[in-house]
Amino acid sequence: MADRRNNNNNNNNNRQPRRKYCQFCKDDAPKIDYKDVNLLRRYMTDRGKIKPRRVTGTCTQHQHDLANAIKRAREMALVPYTVPVVNGRGDRKRRS
Repeated sequence: MADRRNNNNNNNNNRQPRRKYCQFCKDDAPKIDYKDVNLLRRYMTDRGKIKPRRVTGTCTQHQHDLANAIKRAREMALVPYTVPVVNGRGDRKRRS
C-alpha cells in the first residue's frame, strides 16, 4: 500500500504543471479598469496584497496595468490597502 502511494507521487512529480495563460489577452476579455472592484479583488489576496504573475498567470503588460489599477483603486478608497488581522484569541483581558 505504501509502495502504491510512492508511485503516485513520483508520477505527479514528472508531469509538467498546466500552463497558465493571460485572461486579458483574449479577444472578449474585460478591460482593466480601476472602478471594477470585483475584477480587481480576484487578483488580490484576502489581506489586500497584489497576487504575483506566477500565481495569476497574467502576462507582463497586463500585470503592470493590473497593479496600477489596484493602486489607483486604493487611492480612491474603492479597495482597502490592508485588512485588519483577526486572530482566534478573542477579547481576553491581560493578566497582571
